[in-house]
Order: sequence, then structure tokens, then C-alpha cells
Amino acid sequence: MRIVIDTNIVFSAILNTNSKIAGIILQPKTQFNFYATEQLYAEIKEHKDKIKKLTRYSELELDRIIQLITNKINFINIKLIPKHIYNNAEILTKDIDIDDTEFVALTDHIKGKLWSGDKELRKDLSIKKWNKFITTEELYKVMIRKK
Repeated sequence: MRIVIDTNIVFSAILNTNSKIAGIILQPKTQFNFYATEQLYAEIKEHKDKIKKLTRYSELELDRIIQLITNKINFINIKLIPKHIYNNAEILTKDIDIDDTEFVALTDHIKGKLWSGDKELRKDLSIKKWNKFITTEELYKVMIRKK
């Protein structure tokens, strides 16, 4: 199953490595293929000091956790997404949150599901008939069934 993983999900996993979210990402033999664009790295870097402060991790600990989680994600260069797919995602997200454009575009490009904790994004995109989300609970159920 192809899953585009939104930044807020990765932040949740970093903030609580014992959470259900982290467990889904870090499971050793997974049936999920996680994807993101390089925007995820940029957002982690942008908020790294805040994450460090919240978690009280040392610089080394935080770097190791970030690496552990991001190693489970296939990073796709945004230039590989066809322009028409990207443009459609931009139209969908421009009045919601333009920062989500790459995640929506990548989801369409790989014909996957978007894993995001952003309830507003989910609500607003579903109004626009874009319903390609998957929840933590849905992923967890799939993970448990496959074990």
C-alpha cells in the first residue's frame, strides 16, 4: 500500500516514539510504502529547535530519531510529478493550505493514500470530492491483520 506521509504525522512520531503512529512507521516488516517530498525535510529542519525543546532530546538523540523515521520514507523529487497533476493539486489546496500541495500532488501521482492528521485539510478536500485519505486507525487495523 502506497502512503504519502504528511509532516504532522512525522512530527507526531518524533514527539512520541512509543505512539501508535511511530509503531506504524517503524514496524520492521511492513506492507506499507511511505512517500514524501523533500518538503518534509525542510519542515523538520524549520521546526527542529521547537521539537528539541518539546522532547528534551539531545541534538544527537533527536538526529537519530529523525533519521530512524525518515529512513522508512521514500523521498520523491517534486520535479518528477507531472505538471498537470501538480497544477490540479495546487487548485485543490490554494484556499486551504498551499503547503499541502506537494503532498496532495504526490498522492495523486503515485495513486496512493494521504496519511495526515490535518482535520481541516481532510474536511475541505472532501468537500471538493478529493477523498484519498487514510487514518492512523485504518493503517493500524491493516497492520494488525497482516501480523
